[in-house]
Amino acid sequence: MDSRDLVRSVRMVGSANGLRTLRSAWRRQRTDGRDLPRRGAERARVPGPAQGVEPLPGGGVVRFTRSSLRVRVAVGGAVFCGWDGAEPEPSYALAGECPAVDTRVELESDRNGDGWRVVSERVTVLVSRHGAVEFRTPGGVLLRRDLPPRWWDPAGREPGDRTRWVQRSETAADACVFGLGGRASGPRLREGSYRLWNTDPGGSFGPGDDPLYITMPVQMVVADASCHLVFHDNTWDGRVTLRDGEEGAGSGHDRPGGCELRVDGGPLRYWVLTGSPARILAGWTALTGRPALPPRWALGYQHSRWGFGDEQEVRRVAAGFRERGLPLSALHLDIDHYDGHRVFTVDRERFPDLPGLAAELRRDGVRTVSIVDPAVKAEPGNPVYDSGTAAGAFVRDARGQEVRGVVWPGEAVFPDFTDARARKWWGTLYAERLAQGFAGVWHDMNEPVSFAAFGEPTLPRSARHALEGRGGDHREAHNVYGLTMARAGYEALRELEPDTRPFLFSRSGWAGMQRYGGTWSGDVTTGWSGLRASLSLVIGLGLCGVPYSGPDVGGFTGTPSPELYLRWFQLGAFLPFFRTHSAITAGRREPWEFGPRVEEHAAAALRERQRLLPYFDTLAHVARRTGAPYVRPLWWNDPEDRKLRGCGDAFLLGDALLVAPVLERGSVTRAIRLPRGRWYDTATGTAYEGPGQILLDAPLGRIPVLARAGAVLPVTGEDGTVELEVWAPVAGRTGGGIVFTDEGDGWAAPLVERFTTRLADGQVVVERDGEDEVGHRVRVRGLPE
Repeated sequence: MDSRDLVRSVRMVGSANGLRTLRSAWRRQRTDGRDLPRRGAERARVPGPAQGVEPLPGGGVVRFTRSSLRVRVAVGGAVFCGWDGAEPEPSYALAGECPAVDTRVELESDRNGDGWRVVSERVTVLVSRHGAVEFRTPGGVLLRRDLPPRWWDPAGREPGDRTRWVQRSETAADACVFGLGGRASGPRLREGSYRLWNTDPGGSFGPGDDPLYITMPVQMVVADASCHLVFHDNTWDGRVTLRDGEEGAGSGHDRPGGCELRVDGGPLRYWVLTGSPARILAGWTALTGRPALPPRWALGYQHSRWGFGDEQEVRRVAAGFRERGLPLSALHLDIDHYDGHRVFTVDRERFPDLPGLAAELRRDGVRTVSIVDPAVKAEPGNPVYDSGTAAGAFVRDARGQEVRGVVWPGEAVFPDFTDARARKWWGTLYAERLAQGFAGVWHDMNEPVSFAAFGEPTLPRSARHALEGRGGDHREAHNVYGLTMARAGYEALRELEPDTRPFLFSRSGWAGMQRYGGTWSGDVTTGWSGLRASLSLVIGLGLCGVPYSGPDVGGFTGTPSPELYLRWFQLGAFLPFFRTHSAITAGRREPWEFGPRVEEHAAAALRERQRLLPYFDTLAHVARRTGAPYVRPLWWNDPEDRKLRGCGDAFLLGDALLVAPVLERGSVTRAIRLPRGRWYDTATGTAYEGPGQILLDAPLGRIPVLARAGAVLPVTGEDGTVELEVWAPVAGRTGGGIVFTDEGDGWAAPLVERFTTRLADGQVVVERDGEDEVGHRVRVRGLPE
């Protein structure tokens, strides 16, 4: 038992579920010891020399002495590589059917006779005679070199039954790596090791904690030559170890950057996409699914607390926002509104008329959102347990017995969301949430978590799953448990309310989770380090294709100082998912609880969020159509700018705004590195030229926000209609922007308007594509008085 296990054991044993967590941990350990195959003698192997090739449309197969490699270029330019017979499907990451092959592309002998190559419009793939795979730009610049893989053959098993893979890769010496899911230490991932196993860290987390709730084998690699994304489509436990490159190392030669992937089982297969960041994210989300479009109200400010307790407290909080004129879109109810923490129930003593409460709040423009945990109390007479048992929906062990763990309601069982029948059964339960008046759902504890006094707080690795009829165990299913739960919920909400866009966000997930909704930080620590980690998570997830996310504003576990709360609130006002939330012991999080000065400044941040809602609405539609995240790193349009690659303390909000939150205690100024072009301080109108570094005032009442010259920004005008805030373009250059407008909650096609800006005789001219009139009130900013 290590030190973390010991701390967890003391905490759990002292809780109401303490003895259960001890029993659960011993039971899990005993079950795995009995049912997992024991690792015996193994042989380390490599592919060996090439024996032949089979050209196929889109690429082909290279056969080596002990393995084979399939190279397949899809329409759109994504390259698939699969070792040992691995194909793109079946896959939990892909949306729908695998994209068709590019029939113009075939495998052919390399000119030098050293191997084979596949030449496509966007990338050239070279396969050596010993199994190394290189990805190069059309101009021949090396992007990535994957060395021949190594694997271990278990003695006594069938040929091809691999258990562990290792693949080492080289990238450019100047390459920077981003992504790998939700990582608190980013957004740029430094040299070190990162585990691929979705994990509840227990308590709160900060920048030094890894792994967290969402791990994805997705790397965005940014270098001078170009950018590329690599995705290893393998759901097993694994580890990625990164090594920074070094230019001019030793005798003047570059040392390439490096990556080592280790996985405990499953196939070795991966996709590579190349190009600009925007092109890569467009291709990635075409492959894995475009992001779900949230209803417009979900782009507003949302408030939550574990421990509202009863209807009276919910009403008190809602009235506090209303009486102070503070905009509020939604209130979230945590597990304390359940009857004994049982999912899909209501405590009738504390919430005697939940539908009435929801309707009352709805009349004031406030929606209610319900937490939904996957664990079902294992209690005969509990309707959810009884119906799930009848449906055969719960995870079982190798002997066919229900796998039991311990979560908030006590001893619990877990639906097998990798079974289509279980997903369908689970989906029927959401009708109860809608009947209670909830407008959205919040999936929690779905790594999945089972409390344990020692060892891993999850299900036994030997637990059996359907895996869409293929069969397997929790080693393969663990990382996609949250993803498949999100699928069950999203599909159910689409079926139950077909005319309404679902609102769903999930603590855990995997590649492709954006198809079903968004996510949030989980239990981020209350402190300045937690504030910084919040931004890292949002940027990193966006580069993995998940654009809708945000933190628990103020941190989850502790009580923030007034200054920390305000600075976190100001950051949250510019993030896609803007929610205050805290633990039951962390106190209230309403803005007025931190004093009149904080309330005044928080109110200003809320008003700015409301003013920018048409812009957030537009960014949501852009993400839906292109995969581009709302929150983008500063290098998004300038990936060749090395200084910008290291900037993780500011971000672009769409193409129009640059936001520089205050992340340090006591700071009233902010140093900001600007991308190229002209930028205006939105508070003063002062113009600055990039690239370069500037210093701006950051008084307690606001954080620096800059607007790009020429930008067209849709905002809410004083009369409540959409008006255009136009920032003066540079003389001789044009600017512009796009505006999406829709009905807010449904599926009707939005109105799309494109605008161009230019200077003519010292005046800003705004034109709408295809129209004689702009159609909106225009407010020009940035011109000298």
